[in-house]
Amino acid sequence: MASTISWADQAVRDELIALKHHQPFVYGLTNYIAANLSANALLAVGAAPAIGAALDWPSRFAAGANALWINGAALMSSGPDTLQTAARSAHEAGRPWVLDPVAFGAGSPEYDAAIRSLLPFKPTAIRGNASELIALAGGEGGKGVETTARSDDALPIVQRLAKTTGAIVAVSGPVDYITDGDHVLATRGGDARLTQVTGAGCTLGALIAALLANTKSPLQAVGAAHAIYKVAAERAAHARGTGSFAVAFLDELSLLDPAN
Repeated sequence: MASTISWADQAVRDELIALKHHQPFVYGLTNYIAANLSANALLAVGAAPAIGAALDWPSRFAAGANALWINGAALMSSGPDTLQTAARSAHEAGRPWVLDPVAFGAGSPEYDAAIRSLLPFKPTAIRGNASELIALAGGEGGKGVETTARSDDALPIVQRLAKTTGAIVAVSGPVDYITDGDHVLATRGGDARLTQVTGAGCTLGALIAALLANTKSPLQAVGAAHAIYKVAAERAAHARGTGSFAVAFLDELSLLDPAN
């Protein structure tokens, strides 16, 4: 049975309070399509982002940052060894890190193998759409970066995935589910235009990493990231189209006040 979580919950607000207080340094390897939105979203909530694989950043920044996120599409411009270096460095330094296996199971065996090679470095959280996470758990994947399954359908599978990996696993959809294998959080709402903004899903991984940086409960932190994302999208509903929605979404992230 899932427990509902939303912006109205003090636990969610407390996670954002901690983020804004600590202003964590969050390092990311992501694709060039999502990098700008990811960086701006982190700045909007008070984190300090660095993105990219310049020289020794994957080893130094991954170990020295407060948290790391790796989006699989970083392989568009970096090799598997770069992602492995970052994951290994974070793991060995005891830093929380997030894996987003974007497009996993979409029919690219070499890519899928590169993503699987990161699992031994024990991601703190894994987030994705239903098809990606079903495929990561051994099932059938989706169509490119789009899901062909619903988050409701994926829930029992992601619960098993959480137990086998030791990670908090979060599946996005009309209802987002976040689980450690035993406990399940659910958050509803948002705005459908999130699916029409390039990099919006990828950016959620960055926000999860920021909230994991200074939390006592990884499950609550990942749940809070989803709840914060939903409420910012809802408050951006006044935007006329998808372009202005993306800007309004960043505005609403920056305007979230845990006291109100």
